[in-house]
Amino acid sequence: MSFSFDNSYARDLEGLYVPWKAAEVPAPKLIRLNHALAEELGLEAKALDSSEGAQIFSGNKLPEGAVTIAQAYAGHQFGGFSPQLGDGRALLLGEVIDKQGKRRDIAFKGSGRTPFSRGGDGKAALGPVLREYLIGEAMFALGIPTTRALAAVTTGEFVRRERNLPGAVLTRVAASHIRVGTFQFAAARGDEALLAKLANYVIDRHYPEIKGADKPYFGLLRALCERQAALIARWMNVGFIHGVMNTDNMTLSGETIDYGPCAFMDRYDPKTVFSSIDEYGRYAYVNQPPIANWNLARFAEALLPLLIAESGGEQDKAVEQAMEILGDFQSVYEQHWLTGMRGKLGLTREEEGDLELAQEFLAGMEGQGVDFTLAFRRLADAAEAADASREGWLRQLYADDKKLDAWLPRWRARINAEGLDPAQRAQAMRSVNPLYIPRNHKVEEALDAAVELGNYEPFERLLAVLQQPFSDKPERAAYAEPATAEASAGYRTFCGT
Repeated sequence: MSFSFDNSYARDLEGLYVPWKAAEVPAPKLIRLNHALAEELGLEAKALDSSEGAQIFSGNKLPEGAVTIAQAYAGHQFGGFSPQLGDGRALLLGEVIDKQGKRRDIAFKGSGRTPFSRGGDGKAALGPVLREYLIGEAMFALGIPTTRALAAVTTGEFVRRERNLPGAVLTRVAASHIRVGTFQFAAARGDEALLAKLANYVIDRHYPEIKGADKPYFGLLRALCERQAALIARWMNVGFIHGVMNTDNMTLSGETIDYGPCAFMDRYDPKTVFSSIDEYGRYAYVNQPPIANWNLARFAEALLPLLIAESGGEQDKAVEQAMEILGDFQSVYEQHWLTGMRGKLGLTREEEGDLELAQEFLAGMEGQGVDFTLAFRRLADAAEAADASREGWLRQLYADDKKLDAWLPRWRARINAEGLDPAQRAQAMRSVNPLYIPRNHKVEEALDAAVELGNYEPFERLLAVLQQPFSDKPERAAYAEPATAEASAGYRTFCGT
């Protein structure tokens, strides 16, 4: 089967990877192929959905042209710097040019030990592989830049975690797997030539619009800040919590990557943390924008030798200009966040006071047990009438609906002044406010059925729902309901893949 690989990373960036092979597995079985993504990549989906496809996606049989490498990178993990991390359980097979002319990585996750495994087994368990498949496809359907799963394969062997679990391999597709940590790896070795080669490669691949600029490396810093500000704003608009925003999990492409201890917030609480290893809330929901800015500062530090060169060798001047760019992050983020919130609130014009209106709606949810996703969906129901006659469903979400008494009249006066037909406004709001997200209890139900019983039907049903997050279908009502407060109390996710 032809993948038509064009492996520019392996060809151009020697020193930032180690050639390696996937571990052979005893009995691979293809449990899910993403047909739509395969077609998008120009692959033969029907041919791949087979026993031969299972051999390929397990790593037992590589397609012609694959050059399997383990990428090298460093990273700040929970604030502490590790000069060498790298792909400890992943391999890049190569790159394909998709039907839109875009270069895409195809990589394994869970394909065995590499020189970067640091004592780990390099394997993945089935549950985390299916979680990444589900969450990645949910994010894609929500319009959020993301890596995606092309295939999931069971290996016919067990991996040891707290107990023996079915082993699996995920095949992941990304615009690239280059991370802030990739730059940190080159910088930590003092290899300025390699750092420049990496930066030029990233500009060519992801930011061609700044190629040939007077100061392309400053342009790269600014462009990445813009993309990450837009990405984090999208996360915040849907209540997504990544859970492990280390610098090795921030991509230069601006995609969401590594769905380990991630989850969507149910009851609104800015301090929500799901990750079992985030003991102090470093990566809590409310902290995601400042952590992104912190990570970008680490990128600027790694890039500093190139920035100094662009500043005529004057370090102070380079640092000052980099700080100015980093200082703009918060305002750029707020612009993206507010644009998203205007859509969620049904505001079609930009007016002073919109930021306060959005912030006050969120503040009114705190301590009220209000489901974040349903609050905006029920607000769309309220918008369907020009008066207060359809506010009841929204009020039912609040422990004390008096929290809405001051806010709703202000919001209604604001939207009515725009003169848009209420039904049109409500429909526009529903097109950006999802009804279905990966509810934690539904995700766990699907994973438990697959892992414990070998039953993939709950996974398939949930996946189908998540691929249409905005379309209200009565037969899917259970997927829109949050878990009870008791069931969701203390919910934790883990770095399992």
